[in-house]
Amino acid sequence: MQNKMIFPGSVVAGLSLGLCLFAPPVSAQDPLLSILSKELNREFAELGKQEVPPYYLAYRVDDMASVVIEASFGDLMASDSDRRRILTVQVRVGSPALDNTHEIRWGIDYLNIGLGSSRWAPLPLDDKPEALAQAIWQRTDQEYREAVENLAKVRANVAVNVEAEDRSPDFSPVPAETLEQAPAGPPPLDRAEWEGRLRRISRPFLDDPDINRSAARLRLSSVRKYFVSTEGARLAHQRTTVHLDLLGEVKAEDGMVLPLYKSYFALSPLELPSEDRLLADVRELVRKLAAIKRAPIVEAYAGPALLTAGSAGVFFHEIFGHRVEGERQKSEYDAQTFKKKMGQPVLPRELSVAFDPTIDRYRGLALNGGYLFDDQGVRGRRVEVVRNGILSGFLMSRAPIDKFPASNGHGRAQAGLQPVARQSNLMVETSKPLPMSELRRRFLAEVRRQGKEYGYLFADVTGGFTMTGRFMPNAFNVTPTEVYRIYADGRPDELVRGVDLVGTPLSVFAQIAAAGDRPEVFNGTCGAESGGVPVSAVSPALFVRQIEIQRKDKSQARPPLLPRPSVDLFPVPFHAGEEETRSRGKEAGR
Repeated sequence: MQNKMIFPGSVVAGLSLGLCLFAPPVSAQDPLLSILSKELNREFAELGKQEVPPYYLAYRVDDMASVVIEASFGDLMASDSDRRRILTVQVRVGSPALDNTHEIRWGIDYLNIGLGSSRWAPLPLDDKPEALAQAIWQRTDQEYREAVENLAKVRANVAVNVEAEDRSPDFSPVPAETLEQAPAGPPPLDRAEWEGRLRRISRPFLDDPDINRSAARLRLSSVRKYFVSTEGARLAHQRTTVHLDLLGEVKAEDGMVLPLYKSYFALSPLELPSEDRLLADVRELVRKLAAIKRAPIVEAYAGPALLTAGSAGVFFHEIFGHRVEGERQKSEYDAQTFKKKMGQPVLPRELSVAFDPTIDRYRGLALNGGYLFDDQGVRGRRVEVVRNGILSGFLMSRAPIDKFPASNGHGRAQAGLQPVARQSNLMVETSKPLPMSELRRRFLAEVRRQGKEYGYLFADVTGGFTMTGRFMPNAFNVTPTEVYRIYADGRPDELVRGVDLVGTPLSVFAQIAAAGDRPEVFNGTCGAESGGVPVSAVSPALFVRQIEIQRKDKSQARPPLLPRPSVDLFPVPFHAGEEETRSRGKEAGR
């Protein structure tokens, strides 16, 4: 099962900022990279003297620094900075044809190797060779011991089981790449200014006493990635990202928790929206929260639907993207939805799908799923998986599958986990784009043709999950947050609540009837076997002839018994630069 959150991103001109988060020293040669290379060669030579020598050894380090600032209901809740280094070690013993990462079938240990395995240790922040070498040596020794034990289990498992459906090797060769970017700190961030800004941005959530939870959260992250291997790879590169998330939450009388989100993604704080724009968005969230608490709850439904561009991006990520990840085509536990469909139609003829980690922006909007090299030291590449409706490829790590012997730069993992094939920047394109007005006209015509009173418009979603295994129904669940009934007789659109969009992939693919002409960008984090990785989805709106919805799960606890304290009982102290915002709040009836 895969589970993740995806939020919308936007880029506009904005702010004047000043102070630095952190600044590692800039040098002509990165000392950590040199130490990693030296220890790699030493450990590989020593382990080569063992009875079961490794044929491959790689070190990956994620040097991560971040600042997180959060405010709620006008008050500062957190303002923290953090820096840490995570070493991930991979030792392969045996041979590329059969090694210790091979899937163990129908045994309790299969989750402990291969997909999602954890091989990590914290590293000292100072570039002291003795301390770094000690930490690297300890983790390498542990990893080698586990690799030898796992190889014995793999060989025994292969000997007693039927022949695997996919007989491709466990590891594929790649050309060794080298790149050493000079270390650099993230863009400047004035923490005091942002602390005040988030206070002001979160204060309008006080306007509605029914809002029981709120947050305005900024996260500035800078990650410098290192990778060295016994094949000769030597890489050091980095990326900075900024996430700004707004959250408000109410609870209906029947116990249903109803959150709404608004999120922004950028590659620099300077690209985030202006404070006026953010305040306007918070007030719009407050308005929608009041409406959604009073909205009627849905009943089970099957019929036509419209998905806005953002919702369609999450929809494709869940029901399609995970089913073209390479390791899934090899695993005996996976249903392998598309394994035997190469060269066959899997989507409408006018749709094409690609994954492209080589780009950081789409039409000026920042993308979260871009990178230079994946977490196996392979350069990221654009991969067309569907061309004019025909399946043409898979996302590949260094684990080959039948007819796909090489990586295309999609071996990805969270720090501390082993890489597997994962999504990057998902791009859905149509050769027959239609304006939203035409999509809506066709949608309403289909509602009437099916004899329905109404159909549904999915205006916003927050994420979802999908099952791809053989041991349970191959289904998906997308979690909408803003849904409307669209009536066939022309009545005004009606906001509803309690919706889960569910179904099975092949049936819903066949129901996609048309796509829009204005793609949108959604950015977020995808969680699966190798942890959380940054992803993006770019898609136009979709008209789908037949979808299925069910009521979402809800709490059985009542809303708070006590009313929220009145803000009039606790006068809000003035902060520098907040007089105008507070005045606006009084005018709005606070």
